Amino acid sequence: FQRCRMNEDTGSDYLLPWQLSEVADGGGIGVVEESKHDNLAKGDFVTSFNWPWQTVAILDGSLLQKLVPQLVNGRLSYFLGAAGITGLTALLGIKEKGHVTVGANQTMVVSGAAGACGSLAGQIGRLEGCSRVVGIAGTDEKCSILVQEMGFDAAINYKKGDVAEQLRELCPGGVDVYFDNVGGDISDTVISQMNRNSHIILCGQISQYNKDVPYPPPLSPDIEKIQKERNITRERFLVLNYMDKQEASILQLCQWIQEGKLKVRETVAEGLANIGAAFQSMMNGGNIGKQIVSVSK
Repeated sequence: FQRCRMNEDTGSDYLLPWQLSEVADGGGIGVVEESKHDNLAKGDFVTSFNWPWQTVAILDGSLLQKLVPQLVNGRLSYFLGAAGITGLTALLGIKEKGHVTVGANQTMVVSGAAGACGSLAGQIGRLEGCSRVVGIAGTDEKCSILVQEMGFDAAINYKKGDVAEQLRELCPGGVDVYFDNVGGDISDTVISQMNRNSHIILCGQISQYNKDVPYPPPLSPDIEKIQKERNITRERFLVLNYMDKQEASILQLCQWIQEGKLKVRETVAEGLANIGAAFQSMMNGGNIGKQIVSVSK
């Protein structure tokens, strides 16, 4: 989201660009110090999708959502990730576009699998009924965490070896559900090994962002031919279109967190001055799970 907002044209009709000389903003959480809003009191924890990047701010209380820390075992930052828009994107993407069926012996592949959304998507795919989950990430450390901590059956370091060959070995029955965070060559490789009547959850196309192409980016002719011949669904997915299911979905995510069924990873930077460095690190793949910046007055 934030990379898109650095441009005069975000390429999206639901995101506004950051304005020069204005305070940048993004998803954030804070504590109320003083309130004139009927539903908010001093000490309440609140969140907003447009939280200003500053230590103290005056905000419209009607635009804030009150948080219940007990839902995430006191880990408030989870409301920005696993129990927030990131978790909603993973859960609703799988439910609405993945067509996962318990007992159907489906194999799911997740690209960008060690990121905030991908690391949750693989686990949720399993919880929803996939029998095999394979992740694709960019370092051996990330691959190890996916398998040892998050329950993925296997993970591929796309920077090492032949991805197509490894995918064939790890998904001998082909791919039924693909949670696509990256687009580009990696996605072409996965799509070429997808089964008939399988499904792509088009979550993100990181490799294609800010290019002068429509969204979702068109596939190459060869891959598009495969998609059509095998009847593979590939539809734009926008979590904001499913906000009527937000409350129940958040409660489901929180329940899984409380039960230890959903493992959460965060990469935390300290201090407002380090927001830029944290953002740059995230864009270079330096984060595992959600990138968080912790700010105190």
